Amino acid sequence: MTESAALGPEDRKIVTLARSARARNGVPEGAAVRDETGRTYVAGTVALDSLRLSALRTAVAMAVASGAESLEAAAVVSGAEKVSDEDLAAVRDLGGAGTPVFLAGPDGEVRVRAEAG
Repeated sequence: MTESAALGPEDRKIVTLARSARARNGVPEGAAVRDETGRTYVAGTVALDSLRLSALRTAVAMAVASGAESLEAAAVVSGAEKVSDEDLAAVRDLGGAGTPVFLAGPDGEVRVRAEAG
């Protein structure tokens, strides 16, 4: 069984949202997070001369700016082999050490399930 097949419907949803953000915006990464009320926040990589944020850190920032108090889960779609320490730290800051973080490839297949801690 693949990692993606083992996901529940809400986790599959954030992977799908992250994948669509990446494709729609033509950015290296797409990400989505789900807060404690079930709201989702979707973002892509930010690459300006004055500001650089990964898609996952952007999604966490959007959740914080919208009043989220915690995270239930996070997903990032990327060509990377692992979730960066900085991304895990951002998820941990809002969601806690046990928050699951799913890393999927551009095809949407989850390759890694990590915890923010």
